[in-house]
Amino acid sequence: MELDEAFGSVGEFGRSQKRLTAFLVLLQVYVACQSMLIVLVGAVPEYHIDQGEIPTSREELARHVQFADNFTSIATEWYLIRHEAYKVNLASSLYFAGLLIGNIIFGPLSDKLGRKPVYMSGLFFDVIFGYVTAFAPSYEIFAMSRFIVGIMNGGMSLVSFVLTQEYVGKSFWALTGSLTNLTFAVGIALYALLGYYIRDWRFLAFVSNSPGVFFFLLSFMLPESPRWLYSQGNTAEAEDVLQYLACGNGKERLTIKLKPCAGTMKKNDSASGVLNLVKHPVLRWRTIILMYIWYVCSLVYYGLTFNAGELGGNLYLNVALYGLIEVPAFPLCMFFIEKSWSGRRKTTTSFLIFAGFACIFTMFLPENSGLFFSPTLLALCGKLTVSAAFNIVYIYTSELYPTVVRNAGLGVCSMTCRFGGILAPFVPSMKSFNPSVPFMVFGISGISAGFLTLLLPETLNKPIAESIEDLQSPVYQMLKNKKVNQLEEKT
Repeated sequence: MELDEAFGSVGEFGRSQKRLTAFLVLLQVYVACQSMLIVLVGAVPEYHIDQGEIPTSREELARHVQFADNFTSIATEWYLIRHEAYKVNLASSLYFAGLLIGNIIFGPLSDKLGRKPVYMSGLFFDVIFGYVTAFAPSYEIFAMSRFIVGIMNGGMSLVSFVLTQEYVGKSFWALTGSLTNLTFAVGIALYALLGYYIRDWRFLAFVSNSPGVFFFLLSFMLPESPRWLYSQGNTAEAEDVLQYLACGNGKERLTIKLKPCAGTMKKNDSASGVLNLVKHPVLRWRTIILMYIWYVCSLVYYGLTFNAGELGGNLYLNVALYGLIEVPAFPLCMFFIEKSWSGRRKTTTSFLIFAGFACIFTMFLPENSGLFFSPTLLALCGKLTVSAAFNIVYIYTSELYPTVVRNAGLGVCSMTCRFGGILAPFVPSMKSFNPSVPFMVFGISGISAGFLTLLLPETLNKPIAESIEDLQSPVYQMLKNKKVNQLEEKT
């Protein structure tokens, strides 16, 4: 039988898959804590220098500076203020640079070596260097550890997302993808709560990193992805994993016999490499469009965040709100992407265009225009919709790539996403030309990405390609048309 048929027999989202999904989804709380660590650990409290002349050395600062708030951070321990203040942002930039490298390396590696070993290796070193961060004796060691944590955290979370998708039937990919991103948003709020009660930065970093040990030990129980095994021609091992899932779903007597997957018999074929994203015309154009969409999602998301205005008040409440504002995006996604009249493509297009227009309309509203028509509220609505688009793009991209290059494709797209995040803070500096320029950049980017999405094929209720050959296989095309016809008959 075909792999999708086997999932139908085993159970697309039975008890076994629910346990595996719940574990990997909860992992996102740990990922969120690592991602947001610098927000609290690098916070700079109010301070006073008790001399008229500004000290020029760290030793002089230590003698004359007084910090007002009741928490510690790398800024208070190593006096990263005044001419040293850039080092806090540098540590943050090094983390995001690490994410970029991790996305490039881990995607192709997991397509070649397997999902589980690459995921386990990344999580192991993530935890180790997370503890190095907590006990760093100097700023230089701290910054180096954040860079390595970024590499491991970015790569490991990418592979865990793919694993979450590949344990379940294709019809549940939208649900598992949305739950993953929803848990990440909740994880940001939980980290803020943790920071509220733990005011010492070293202890906060230690406690935030410790759940990684729990996740690492339990990860030994995870099976390899059956889709990856099948795509590599390891049919017998894929059958064993499916049999294991079937037993967990109460179907012990089920016998599974898979057909060999087309295009997997060539062991030396470089089908799992990034080069195939360029070599094959279908994948080449999909990758170019998806790279731009991911880049714009990141650019508009962070751009709206930076332009929504400085939130006053409690630091911990602001961090929590930063995560919770994204929560309503996920029910919206689940409602629209499963409808035949909207699907993945049209929903992504609509959300991106809405976010783009939100940016453009923001510059026409005066600051004192009232609560319901304020630029801040409109910008936050734009952030909500671009968060929804971001969520769908993860799911949509997973479905557009064959299994043999899925992680490579996600890695390349996620890499361009990091560029968007890096560039977003610099766009507001274009206000020196005209105050409206930043909003125009974000708005035009969102709208153009929305319309470009229409060039991609719809994947709702379509079969998943396992190999590159499947994209042009007559059998694959026939199955795709058959599923569309069945859907039309039902509706």
